Amino acid sequence: MTDRPPVLALTQGDPAGIGPEILLKLLTSPPAPSAWRPLVVAERSALEALRAVLPDAPWDRLTYLSSAPSSRAELDRLGDEAIPVLDPVGSRRTVSQGSSGPADAAGAMAALDAGIELVDRHVAQALVTAPVSKASIARQHLPGFKGHTDYLAEVCGLERYGRDYLMAFLAPELQVALLTVHLPLRQALDGIEPASLAEALDCLHRHAGGRIALAGLNPHAGEGGLLGEEDDLVLAPAVAAARERGLDVHGPESADSLFARARRGEFDWVLSLYHDQGLIAVKTSSFGLATNWTLGLPFLRTSVDHGTAFPIAGRGIADAGPLAAVIETTLGLIAGELPKKRG
Repeated sequence: MTDRPPVLALTQGDPAGIGPEILLKLLTSPPAPSAWRPLVVAERSALEALRAVLPDAPWDRLTYLSSAPSSRAELDRLGDEAIPVLDPVGSRRTVSQGSSGPADAAGAMAALDAGIELVDRHVAQALVTAPVSKASIARQHLPGFKGHTDYLAEVCGLERYGRDYLMAFLAPELQVALLTVHLPLRQALDGIEPASLAEALDCLHRHAGGRIALAGLNPHAGEGGLLGEEDDLVLAPAVAAARERGLDVHGPESADSLFARARRGEFDWVLSLYHDQGLIAVKTSSFGLATNWTLGLPFLRTSVDHGTAFPIAGRGIADAGPLAAVIETTLGLIAGELPKKRG
């Protein structure tokens, strides 16, 4: 047992976006600073590019490491006031905020890989990621990249064993997981089939639990076949099969009212069928307060619910509040206080 605060590895995201800025703002006045220890994984060039617009950032406390720490003890020897920074690239360059180039895509992935190694070796207790540009990475560095969630699952080998991972969002009054993530809508609809539904429901039950509602696909969950047959022919049998396996699953429920019902406490979780079905509800009710949580990984990974915000990058006006909310939620997850069960 130890009373030492947990270490959170904070990755820069796309260095041309607002990731480095919100990290620095967070560390200028972190919430409950005695409750956790930051380990920043960011390019020195990306941080230093913000000196002019963030003069009050804790520049004198940033302590650049020559190599990745192999243990928590190495961090402790730096002292409580130091903010350790691991530069995943090492070479200095000019970072142009607002426009992501090949070096930015490579830097974003280098930071992510370094962060994965830190949590995999238990130097950090959680990985907290700033937003990346999926388009920049896929086009300029790693073809086929679709986002943190799928990449983390692949690196951890989860895709070899069926779908035992999900993108989930924890908001103050709403908890939503996604069956499909970053896919064109037509492909996402094609992915709604018995096997994927069973895997997703089992994953959500295993890693989160509680009362789960499956969102319907068609208006009014098909209205008894009048407005589409998928809800009756695919979704309802998946719910029945899950209940036979002992899961507390309900639905398919009409999506137009389901999220309001979940906010009132009727359900603990909503399993949404595709990205925007779930994320429109989350971001409308709690934008800036929701935490992206990857269920099923061998380590804890969380992130903000917004993107790179290239148009405002480097101007010193980015809001670190959403990242602070993620930190609070992450500490709750480490302590076993979340996700919340209602009723």
